[in-house]
Amino acid sequence: MEVKFSKLSLPSKGVALILVTEESKNSENLTKFIAKAPVKFEASFGQIIPASEPDEHDLDLVILVGLGKASDITEGKMRSLGGKIQVYLNQMKLAKTSIIIDEIENTTLSTGNIAAQIANGILLRSYNFDKYLSENKRKNSNHLVNLDFRLEQSDVAAKLFEEIRIIADGVFYARDLISEPANILTTEEYAKRCETLENLGVKVSILGEKEMKKLGMNSLLAVGQGSHAESKLIIMEWLGNEDKTKEPLAFVGKGVVFDTGGISLKPAGNMDAMKADMGGSAAVVGLMKVLAMRNAKVNVVGVIGVVENMPSGNAQRPGDIVVSMSGQTIECLNTDAEGRMVLADALHYTNVNYKPKLMVNLATLTGAIVVSLADIYSGIFSNNDELSKKLISAGEKTDELLWRFPLCEDYDKMIDSPNADMQNIGNGRGAGSITAAQFLQRFVGKTPWAHLDIAGTSSKDRASDLAPKGAHGFGVRLLNQFVKEHYEQ
Repeated sequence: MEVKFSKLSLPSKGVALILVTEESKNSENLTKFIAKAPVKFEASFGQIIPASEPDEHDLDLVILVGLGKASDITEGKMRSLGGKIQVYLNQMKLAKTSIIIDEIENTTLSTGNIAAQIANGILLRSYNFDKYLSENKRKNSNHLVNLDFRLEQSDVAAKLFEEIRIIADGVFYARDLISEPANILTTEEYAKRCETLENLGVKVSILGEKEMKKLGMNSLLAVGQGSHAESKLIIMEWLGNEDKTKEPLAFVGKGVVFDTGGISLKPAGNMDAMKADMGGSAAVVGLMKVLAMRNAKVNVVGVIGVVENMPSGNAQRPGDIVVSMSGQTIECLNTDAEGRMVLADALHYTNVNYKPKLMVNLATLTGAIVVSLADIYSGIFSNNDELSKKLISAGEKTDELLWRFPLCEDYDKMIDSPNADMQNIGNGRGAGSITAAQFLQRFVGKTPWAHLDIAGTSSKDRASDLAPKGAHGFGVRLLNQFVKEHYEQ
C-alpha cells in the first residue's frame, strides 16, 4: 500500500474522505457536504456515511467520517478508526482515495499525529495472508492500494509514519510466520527465515539437537523427540548500543510449529489452529526485525525454542522424568503441557549465557488464560513490579493490553511432584495459567522476568479493528514501545 501526505486541499476528482468532529460538523465549509448525506450525520466516532459531491467539484464521491468529540481523541482511537476506514473502503472496492483532515481544536493530539495514527490503523488492518490463493482470488482480496492524506501538518505525519511502517513490517512478519501451514513452516524452514535477519545486522546462531544434548537441554528435546523434524534453539542478537558489552534485554519465545498434544493427544476439532502455537516466538522474531530496521540503540537478544510436538513410538510419555539444563528434574504428567518445557531450557540458557538485564518470555501457553481473559487481554506474570508496570503501560499505549496475575508460594506448591523436583501441570483443575507461570519462574533465578501468556491474543477467530481474522502478531508493537521508551540510548 502506498501512503503519502500532502498539504491540505480538496482534490478536484476521485474519492475524498473528510474527517469531522462533533464540534466542527456545523462549520460553513462542511454543511454543503453534510446536507447531501442520505442519513443524519452526527459525526459520532466511527460513523462513516457517503455523500453526493457538490456541483462545483468533479469528485466521484465524498465520504464523511466521524471523529467524535475532539477532547476524546486518542492515538488508540485513531488507530481503531483507521481500521474501520480500511474495511469500509475495501468493501467499496476503492483502490485510491484522499483523506482530508482540517485543523482540529480542543484536542491533545496534533493533526499530524492524528493522520499518522489513522494511517497506522489502515495499514495494520490491510494485512492479508493470501499467498496460497490463486491469482484471480488474490486480486480480489485487497483493493485499497493508494492513500493520500491531505493536511497542513503533512511533514509531521510523514515523519511519524516512517517508524510506523517499520513497526508494521515487523508485525506483518510475525503474522506471516503464524499464518504459515505447518508443512511449510517446519523447524528447518523457521530457522532459515530467522537467518534472513542477518541482512539487517542481526547475528543469528542456531543450535541443533546434538548441541542441545551436550548442553543438557533435555526438557526442550523431550517435546520434539516424537517428530522427524529436528528441534532447534535459535538465538538472535542485536547489538545497537555503543557499548556492545552492555548487558542485553532478553526476549524468549515458545516456537511449537505444530502441537498435536503428543501422546496426550488433542481433540481433532480445530487442531488445525495449532499451527499457530508458535505465536510467542513469532513476536520475538518480529521485534528483532523492527529493532534492526530502525537501528535501535540498545543491546537485545531474542531466543526461541522451535520444536514440533508429535505422537510416535519415540514420543515422550506421561510419567517420563527428564533432567533440564538447569539440573532440575521435571515429571511430565501431560505431554500437551509442552510449551513450558521448551521455555524452561530456553530461559535457563538465556539467563546463563547472556546474564540479561531482564527477561520477557511470550507464549501461547494455556487455554486457562483464554477462559480468564478471552481474546481481549493477555496475561502477565512477573517477579518484578517495576518491569510489570512498564510492560502494562506499553500495552496500553499500543492497544496490546495486559492483565497481571498473582504468583506466590501457595501456587508454586501446586507443581511439586513426589517423584521429581516438579511436575509440568498443577495438582488440580484450578489456576492453570498461574501454575504454568510458577513452573517458568523456577528457571529464571533472580533476574527480573515477566511471562506473557498470549494464547487468546496471538491469533483470533474473529477480526479486530487492527487485524483480520487469524494471526494478530500480538507483542511486537508492545515490546517495541517498551524497549524504546525505557532502554534505548
